[in-house]
Amino acid sequence: MAPVPVPGYGSVEEVPPAGDPRYERATLDLLARVGPDLVLPTVSEELPRIAVLARAAGLGGTVVVSAASASAVAGDKLLTMWALARAGVSVPAFAPADALGSAADALAWAGGPVVVKPRVARGGRGVHVVDDPDDPVWEHVDAAWLVQVFAPAVEYSPQVYRSPVTGSSVVVVLQKAALEQGRIGNATAVEPLPDDAAPDVAALAVRTVEALDLVGPVDLDVRRLADGTPVVLEVNARFGALSAAAPRILESVLTDWPG
Repeated sequence: MAPVPVPGYGSVEEVPPAGDPRYERATLDLLARVGPDLVLPTVSEELPRIAVLARAAGLGGTVVVSAASASAVAGDKLLTMWALARAGVSVPAFAPADALGSAADALAWAGGPVVVKPRVARGGRGVHVVDDPDDPVWEHVDAAWLVQVFAPAVEYSPQVYRSPVTGSSVVVVLQKAALEQGRIGNATAVEPLPDDAAPDVAALAVRTVEALDLVGPVDLDVRRLADGTPVVLEVNARFGALSAAAPRILESVLTDWPG
């Protein structure tokens, strides 16, 4: 939130954070003053709010965002898991954290390590692997957290663009070559894969985006279970930190978005 130099732009303006009650008015004022050709929101917390603003202000063709309800589901990791599981999309076994009384209960339920993460958070913030029944992290875990069975194999970040016009999707599968915390965390290096290199991951990404009825750019985290099955870990209904490695997604937005 602290102002920092932002090189490479003709102008930079500040607005309140998405949770601030002044956000809507400040954003509408900014859009009215600038008159942009296209608005690309990149903060998950703002997506439902700016989706409502776009519709109310008649800016639907200018703001690249999914419907408010779809954005809200994708912004809550537990709601995402419930929605995908109901749709038959492959996800790791999961539970609300308050359904498991202790780290020992969670490990027994999973039959091995689990991942705990805040239901609402960006990137790798708060994500932690629990494989010790005495792990002190559990003292901070409550209903605001999600527990997932740890998927131990290769991790990917599929980048998807789904057209609001045709409903068709473009997918670029990025393989995470290194993670900040070893087993988990934000990727420190990625490798774009050829289109035919991981077809099951690409197909899973498309099914996920369709099941949540998302449009525009979508950034996903997918890992393989020990048996090789890919599962969706979480979904960001926006460009993500790795999207620059998949320029085809931005090209699709600029070519297809109805603004």
